[in-house]
Amino acid sequence: MIVLFGFHAIEALLQKQPGRILHVYLKEQQSPRLQTLMNALEAHHIPYDFTSKETLDRMTHQGNHQGVAAQCTKTKVYSETDIPSILDDLTGPPLLLILEGIQDPHNLGACLRTADAAGVHAVLAPKDRSCGLTPAVIKVACGAAETVPFVAVTNLVRVMTKLKEQGIWLLGMADEVNKTLYQETLKMPLAFVLGNEEKGLRRLTREHCDVLLNIPMRGFVSSLNVSVAAAVCLYEAVRQRDI
Repeated sequence: MIVLFGFHAIEALLQKQPGRILHVYLKEQQSPRLQTLMNALEAHHIPYDFTSKETLDRMTHQGNHQGVAAQCTKTKVYSETDIPSILDDLTGPPLLLILEGIQDPHNLGACLRTADAAGVHAVLAPKDRSCGLTPAVIKVACGAAETVPFVAVTNLVRVMTKLKEQGIWLLGMADEVNKTLYQETLKMPLAFVLGNEEKGLRRLTREHCDVLLNIPMRGFVSSLNVSVAAAVCLYEAVRQRDI
């Protein structure tokens, strides 16, 4: 069981997987949004109680709960054995996002939210030395953690090799290379591979990419936040595929 908090996260779960919500705790307040949420909980026969802000602070470890927290069953995390079935269900060319070494839950949540908006079919990340689907990630993702499969893998290089065998082109993002994102065709089955802001991609991960690309930087800042970089990459793929 996990505790999710914040209006958006719980409203999104109510729309997509209401059966996962076990019990909701609310801070009493005069709010049309709260009344709408209560009506939805009652329509789904989900129990709720009013409690104090202090109790909600403890439940959410001082998170920005907005006076709403819910006890829920855990969000499904996929494994590498699920990848073939995810790919088999697709009708168009796969668009995947591989994130290496992302430890900030806000960055991962923002990446998931962008992935959902761009139509990404799955987000892959190593189990070790990376952030998982924590309540903070799920809140920042604003419902995307329920719609985009999140695949936690034990051996990223092995998974990358299998993806290549299935015809998926691996595009690693690196600041120091000359070829830019905008010089690459992005209509084929592909996965963008991004590392964290400090260290970028590990050497072995870079070596298993088919090509390394950069995002042109015209100012004094040398790199982008990983969630911003992911958005730039994914929406260039969306743009090209929509032409």
